Amino acid sequence: MFYRWEDFKSTIKSLRSLKMRIFVLLLLVGLIPGYCMQYGILKNYETRAISVRISEAQAQLKIIADHLITYTYLQDPSSLVVNAELEQLSNLYGGRVLIISDNLKVVKDTYSISEGKTIISEEVVKCFRGESMSNYDPDLGYIEMTIPISETVTMESSETGAEEVREVVRGVMLIGISCDTIHKTMDILGNKANILQLIMMLIILGAALLLANFLVKPLEKVTVAINEVTAGFSDRAINVPDYAETVHIIDAFNKLLGRMKVLDDSREEFVSNVSHELKTPITSMKVLADSLLAQEDVPVELYREFMEDIAKEIDRENKTITDLLSLVKMDKKVTDMNITEVNMNDLTEVILKRLRPIARKRDIEVTFESIRPVKATVDEVKISLVISNLVENAVKYNKENGWVKVVLDADHQFFTLTVSDSGVGIPQDAVDHIYERFYRVDKSHSREIGGTGLGLAITRSAVLMHRGSIRLESKPGEGTIFTVKIPLTYKA
Repeated sequence: MFYRWEDFKSTIKSLRSLKMRIFVLLLLVGLIPGYCMQYGILKNYETRAISVRISEAQAQLKIIADHLITYTYLQDPSSLVVNAELEQLSNLYGGRVLIISDNLKVVKDTYSISEGKTIISEEVVKCFRGESMSNYDPDLGYIEMTIPISETVTMESSETGAEEVREVVRGVMLIGISCDTIHKTMDILGNKANILQLIMMLIILGAALLLANFLVKPLEKVTVAINEVTAGFSDRAINVPDYAETVHIIDAFNKLLGRMKVLDDSREEFVSNVSHELKTPITSMKVLADSLLAQEDVPVELYREFMEDIAKEIDRENKTITDLLSLVKMDKKVTDMNITEVNMNDLTEVILKRLRPIARKRDIEVTFESIRPVKATVDEVKISLVISNLVENAVKYNKENGWVKVVLDADHQFFTLTVSDSGVGIPQDAVDHIYERFYRVDKSHSREIGGTGLGLAITRSAVLMHRGSIRLESKPGEGTIFTVKIPLTYKA
């Protein structure tokens, strides 16, 4: 059976899991120190064993070197005692012994290969100068050593003429010592260490698996709890207090869950409000139409009156739909923004010119104070909605013979639009809800003046889309002040 791509992806996914990472980490933490310790112990044993081997050999070689001088072996290598010692030394260390005279001739070779030959070696030359050498070659597994064969002599000093005692090097002993026994011991120790390491690895493997499962268990509980909420089995806040980290995750998820519930409730309320707002004018029109149909010989004046009422309901329906469409557009992404440079002074003046006739019907004075010329990069349509909604509300919810004042100002970063009025004001308990969709402070009064409860929601959305802010100050019976602050340069 071929290895499927899905299986491969599943394998990769499991390797990326936190459980696998914890498992591998614990495994490495458990095994690496063991291997390092094993290597260090074996290396230390090797170094120590080689050092002891060299020390023992040096002691024995010095004794034999003295015998070589005593038996004048360099002049007459036929001494049976010395030859027996050299053979015994060669057998003891499993190596080769060379005796070299001061003319660099090989006097004795325990392997009988180089006797009578001249040997020129840097180590031998240095040894004739009194510098002993011991060198271990780990690749060949041999220790090479040189020991001077020196004689104590009394001679006359060339400088003072007095007699002085000196050590004169008459020859050199060159020996190669086998380290097979050391390596065999190391192999035995290494094999035992490997067996122990294998046992430890199995123990650590099991412990790492159990510990990884134990450590990840709370996170799996979080996943199960979140999946249950996602699947709709539960909408209650979840709680997994095993770790501080899981508590933080759960707190964040519960906050998100609460926000989603608020949004869900808001959506249901919005749908209910939309249905009500769209149904009310239709119901009114049906009642008016049924009233006309139920009567015979209805006077033309009554027909006209009823038709005017129906036309008003149609206008109301149209405004509600228009506001809903505007709100939907506001909810879209910021990429729908049509940013251009706009003269805010001219735009405000145009909007006020359109709204002043409505204000004059109620004897409300609308004034505009432009502190300085203001040009900003904004979405002209959305900013127009902001200005017109605020001014229109200031006119609608004002008193007879009242006033509305619009002030436009700017600094080097922001422009500020302030709309103040002498209207009825907004109660303190309604301030926090004023930007909610379909919210009305006075529903009966809003019906009379044709409000939909969407204007300020649209206004706030448009301001936020420009990375701006809107602030409200109001006192019941005294009036309301809306302050809008928007950057002069739009930044996506």
